[in-house]
Amino acid sequence: MNEEYDVIVLGTGLKECILSGLLSVDGHKVLHMDRNDYYGGASSSLSLNQLWKRFRGDDKPPESLGSSKEYNVDMIPKFMMANGALVRVLIHTNVTKYLNFKAVDGSFVYNKSKIHKVPATDVEALKSPLMGLFEKRRARKLFIYVQDYEDNDPKSHEGLDLTKVTAWDLIQKYGLEDNTVDFIGHAVALHRDDSYLDEPGLDFVKRMKLYAESLARFEGGSPYIYPLYGLGELPQAFARLSAVYGGTYMLNKPECKVEFDENGKAIGVTSEGETAKCKKVVCDPSYMPDKVQKVGRVARAICIMSHPIPNTSDSHSAQVILPQKQLGRKSDMYLFCCSYTHNVAPQGKYIAFVSAEAETDQPEVELKPGIDLLGSVDETFFDIYDIYNPTNKEDDDNCFISTSYDASTHFESTVQDVLAMYHKITGKEVDLTVDLSSASAAAAE
Repeated sequence: MNEEYDVIVLGTGLKECILSGLLSVDGHKVLHMDRNDYYGGASSSLSLNQLWKRFRGDDKPPESLGSSKEYNVDMIPKFMMANGALVRVLIHTNVTKYLNFKAVDGSFVYNKSKIHKVPATDVEALKSPLMGLFEKRRARKLFIYVQDYEDNDPKSHEGLDLTKVTAWDLIQKYGLEDNTVDFIGHAVALHRDDSYLDEPGLDFVKRMKLYAESLARFEGGSPYIYPLYGLGELPQAFARLSAVYGGTYMLNKPECKVEFDENGKAIGVTSEGETAKCKKVVCDPSYMPDKVQKVGRVARAICIMSHPIPNTSDSHSAQVILPQKQLGRKSDMYLFCCSYTHNVAPQGKYIAFVSAEAETDQPEVELKPGIDLLGSVDETFFDIYDIYNPTNKEDDDNCFISTSYDASTHFESTVQDVLAMYHKITGKEVDLTVDLSSASAAAAE
């Protein structure tokens, strides 16, 4: 390993693989290493045997569940917004040629102890059983304001400066009830808690617009898309991209110790007695435990079922958001379901996940409100993992550490972390103003 690299990337989680791909396309000389012998790191997809081994200690699941290799169970289950940042990155880098996507059937919200379809346009708002007649009219006015809002057209702002007016002030202008605010803020704008209400309204409006634009992108009942064969396909697709542009990959490299000079700057990585030199190191939190701090935990239940989630119109794939207020929690809970139609389980089988930021040490109890909505379940596995944020100063040590994956079941926060890291490393922004009409070709249906 006598060569010197611009960047050495440690770990093949999705964030690290996207960064590796973007940097390689940009002309940087990249070496990508992982202690594991498979791609994906924390964001890998497991076969049934691998799932059994990880959670039950052996690799002999019951035969009634079907063939192990037909399962692709995501460890970090997330859908993509059809018009969102990750799809734009996929198109910008041309990674779409390695993947096939399918629209997700349904987008739902839990409100007053029931599951409802999320209305995302003024027309849907008028049909929704979530609101009474007068409330529907008020909500419709907000949806129309959002649909018409354009940054560079002051006439569409109706005299409001959304960089100063808070989301709460904007909502109050339309006199909406708490329950309406709940589903719009959490299931349309996809905020994870209510802190957004005190922040400038521009982000809230942009998030609502993203939802509506994503919904219009494909012929589906939701704004989400998801790759066939699960999310484990994504890291591998970005790895292929990096390789095409000269990136080097080494799996199954034990230890991977980052080396520093006398000024505390990263200068290389040592594995199996050999050191590869570099100018910068990118990694997930597990490779630099002394430069991160624990900021929370995610509790998750993984459930194998023989039916769709009840009350979701028999959707083969769906997201249900349970806003914090509906459950008396500090943050939202998420249901994510996909099935054999996305090639992640055998015919007739569904995989559902219940995820939340852990507020106790008992995931079984804490996740019960979500699990109770699933109906009968063939098998359940409980998982709880720590969330880490970096504490280092990148300018001081040349180390760029990703944050852990949050509990949300969509990719917007994940991609924002990647784009922020890319900017810190290169000083440039990724140009995401791509022609999304070509995205239609990326979707299987």
